[in-house]
Amino acid sequence: MATTKNTSLELFIALSRAHQWVNAHADRDIKKLGLNRTEFGVLELLYHKGPQPLQRIGTKVLMSSGNITYVVDKLEKKNLVIRNASSSDRRLIYAEITNKGIEFIEEVFPNHTNVIEHAVHGLSDEEKKIASKLLKKLGLYAEQHY
Repeated sequence: MATTKNTSLELFIALSRAHQWVNAHADRDIKKLGLNRTEFGVLELLYHKGPQPLQRIGTKVLMSSGNITYVVDKLEKKNLVIRNASSSDRRLIYAEITNKGIEFIEEVFPNHTNVIEHAVHGLSDEEKKIASKLLKKLGLYAEQHY
């Protein structure tokens, strides 16, 4: 039993450190763009998934609902996002990427992808596939047993 616990702790530490350093690469790149990770995540979500209800954005970019309003406000001030009320339910507010936001993401996303690729270059493509599959399995198990 002690071996399993030690192995689990070693995995936890390795995951934490890998997460920290891969995010450091991404965060440095995002900061150069004048955004933080959350702002970039919201913008990227809206670009790839289209308009989203404010209430749903938080679960998709892993942030609290209280922060969503603040982040969308900041993106609106930069003219990258707008808010629209639902035509069927005026209480439901959607965030939508603007044309300026689309142009911004299309300009910066290819380089950001290169930054991520560089950060994870320590694994071969086959190792990345295996790691991705195993981490998805681990994440689903942890979520289901939370």
